[in-house]
Amino acid sequence: MSDRRRLLQCLPSAAALALLGTAPWPVAAQPGAAGTRKVLRLASESETGFDPARVGDVRSLRVTAHIFETLLEFDPLARPVKLRPRTAAAMPEPDADFRSWTVRLKRGIRFTDDPAFKGEARELTAADYAYSLKRLADPATRSPGWSSAEQIGIRGLAALRRTAVESRQPFDYDRPIDGLRVIDRYTLRFELDAARPRFPQWLASASTAAVAREVIEAQGELSMQHPVGTGPFRLAEWRRSSRIVLERNPLFREVRYDAEPAADDAEGRAILARLRGRRLPMVDRVEIAIIEEKQPTWLAFLNGEADWVELPDGFTPVAMPGGRLAPNLAKRGIRAERVVMPSTYYTMFNMEHPVVGGYAPERVALRRAVGLAIDVGREIALLRHGAAVAAQSPVAVHLSGYDPAWRSEMSEYNPAKARALLELYGWRDRDGDGWRETPEGAPLTLEVATQPGQDMRRYDELMKRDMSAVGLRTRFSAATWPEQYKAARAGRLMLWSVSGRASSPDGVEGLLRYEGAAAGGINLARFDLPEMNATIARLQALPDGPEREAVFEHAKRLTVAWMPYKLRTHLAATALVQPWLVGYRRPLFWNNWFEYVDIEAHPDHPGAAA
Repeated sequence: MSDRRRLLQCLPSAAALALLGTAPWPVAAQPGAAGTRKVLRLASESETGFDPARVGDVRSLRVTAHIFETLLEFDPLARPVKLRPRTAAAMPEPDADFRSWTVRLKRGIRFTDDPAFKGEARELTAADYAYSLKRLADPATRSPGWSSAEQIGIRGLAALRRTAVESRQPFDYDRPIDGLRVIDRYTLRFELDAARPRFPQWLASASTAAVAREVIEAQGELSMQHPVGTGPFRLAEWRRSSRIVLERNPLFREVRYDAEPAADDAEGRAILARLRGRRLPMVDRVEIAIIEEKQPTWLAFLNGEADWVELPDGFTPVAMPGGRLAPNLAKRGIRAERVVMPSTYYTMFNMEHPVVGGYAPERVALRRAVGLAIDVGREIALLRHGAAVAAQSPVAVHLSGYDPAWRSEMSEYNPAKARALLELYGWRDRDGDGWRETPEGAPLTLEVATQPGQDMRRYDELMKRDMSAVGLRTRFSAATWPEQYKAARAGRLMLWSVSGRASSPDGVEGLLRYEGAAAGGINLARFDLPEMNATIARLQALPDGPEREAVFEHAKRLTVAWMPYKLRTHLAATALVQPWLVGYRRPLFWNNWFEYVDIEAHPDHPGAAA
């Protein structure tokens, strides 16, 4: 018996974890054994559902991206990132002014079977994309993707939405609009209100994936739990907040692995050499256990019962001491990949809340004081164990407009300055009890939304410590992530800390959170400043170059001055991969990777003979 097997016997098994109330993985059969299927096993936190127009959280998008397909996608190995066709037959064709774009689809792509199709084979067509994009504008869909769609400026789409809102009538999907025309069964023509040189990037974003109108109309509000797409996998099982199972889509067309890693990318070129030409997907089944607590996930990975894990912050000193993979893990063939992601962890202030919101100087002073009181350096060192960098602006690493040398008040920790701001603008302790009151003399308590779990309690304790140091009382209210997300979109939270990730390499992605029209969607703070709205619109239209970089500079300064979000960190995500999982590379702006990996026979795989 190997040393590793003795170690595994000393660790909690899947069955033991099940007794603890976590979602277990069954022991997988050895890949390649007769009569067995390849199963990819991983864990995730809570999901919300699987309708591409209605979800905005990474956990759900990670699933929908494998069921539904966009017109374009990002090459899985290319760094810097590179767009390529997915269901499109070729890259979109622009007119000279970048206002008009033509996209042609591949033929013969089929949706998975569904009763809504009445037994007929259902081919993907241009009309499906036209319908799916209109869904983003339908008020009844409540799409987080509408803010991005509105910024793209498809001619007539916003007006169609306004008509539905003002008339209080159902959205008219059959009404033609100039900006979205089905030329023929496989050709789509876009007309935009302004030049959009980076328009193709949007066609790779998850919210633009194609759905079938018959299915959506048959399912109604149940569309979140009844996904029917053209992607490499289909949903086989879903127990909310417990377990998700995807299975290979038997109707998925023949697609072979290919990619274009850079010439100096040795790792990427090795992956390509190993996998080129293999038919996708390479695994037959994906099993996702929903586990909120990190320890069971980590133990399951150590036991070989999970093939991939997003390294929890609390286990970074054990797995990645000094930023390098621990020798005992490296000896087992486990691989680590750490990448600073185009994501930002931030604390939102509800700009419509009577205490922390608004644009009056004393409300701005309160938000900036809270920001100055948050010890981001301590958070990175103690809670994230160095796996993050301090955020200076919403334009994160890997995005156009990002400047690694740019510094701002966002990263500043200065309790003395925070106390001075509060005193100057009337947030004083009038009754001598040690806690500040509002400028109007009312009691002041910061109501902080949070989630249950040991990890979040550590963040809450640090937040309470930082706020107490400047005389601000806090009260924490815990609920599940989906519940808090829903409440945030509805404007019912005062403060909430959450992370967001860009879906394309355009720096505007990080700024859309500040766009007034996105309130209730990606703009959880409900910030609405005309100057910022105009700046974002200008950035959308400008071509890449020095002029655009100068506008980015102005936009970043606005985000610091008004502080609707206290930006805290850009997260460095670390994935640990078992030796039998082949081909994994961290996606940067996209969510699909299950089809690009394989499970190969390995002596240490749990299904191997002892």
